[in-house]
Amino acid sequence: MSSRMSLPLVVHEPGAGHAPVVPFLRLSALWIQITGTWCNLECTHCINASGPDEPWLKPIAPEVARAAMREADELGVKEIYFTGGEPFLHGEILALLADALVVAPTTVLTNGTLIDEAMADRLAALARAAAYSLEIRVSLDDTDPEKNDRVRGAGAFNKAVRAIQLLHERGLLPIVTATEITSHEHAGGRGMYERFRGFLAGLGIEKPRVKILPVFALGRLSREGGRRLTEEDLEGFERGTLQCSESRVVADGGVYACPILAGLPGAKLSDGGLEASFRDAPLYHPSCVTCHETGMTCKNG
Repeated sequence: MSSRMSLPLVVHEPGAGHAPVVPFLRLSALWIQITGTWCNLECTHCINASGPDEPWLKPIAPEVARAAMREADELGVKEIYFTGGEPFLHGEILALLADALVVAPTTVLTNGTLIDEAMADRLAALARAAAYSLEIRVSLDDTDPEKNDRVRGAGAFNKAVRAIQLLHERGLLPIVTATEITSHEHAGGRGMYERFRGFLAGLGIEKPRVKILPVFALGRLSREGGRRLTEEDLEGFERGTLQCSESRVVADGGVYACPILAGLPGAKLSDGGLEASFRDAPLYHPSCVTCHETGMTCKNG
């Protein structure tokens, strides 16, 4: 990490007072924000303004992650996710993935740029030895190299595509995750899902897996204001369909309700233990509107 501090970009966070809430139902998914906002890329749309400079949200120590996994295991967790920042910058990521795979099916979200042949070999070995499934989600925002790298940085496209190929060659079928940030540049052509699916099929991937996410006005795209949910918006709506009813996120400083709001004071539910975070989560942020309207989830499904 360099010594320059990135701007936290949390200045537009609204207060949580009087916001509608989501009751906690169960712990299905544990998210571990393993590298905080430390990343080797600096994407223009990053939801938590990650980058290579001194992160505003610090990586968490391995013992913190392991303690969370032990507690989650006791509480019956069904899935574990590692995210950041870029998880493969963490010196103990492989050991932590191995620990997680003893507990539950595990997914790691990555930009793919640090997955070379040696890392792909290690991940394949982990998957073969594990009792549960290991999923790798590789971010790619466009099938066109120029459009993708305009968002994610020069060279990111080729490295991510290479990672997808290396993983596929070893029997790991990555989930390619894309946002809709450049979809308007393809008006009149094939739909976004079909375009990505065709691109991956062209790489020789027989059964392409694609997850498409909306763009959030958050992180580097944060702006002041924005509509917030009200009790009237939620009349007749099943709040248990929102992921914050059954997910918790361990990040520097505590436990949070939502992966994309980790580190923001309004989303913090506990200073440490998971069970202490099992309480109502406020739908206080404009990003909650997107989840409510689109049914979006950060999980694989």
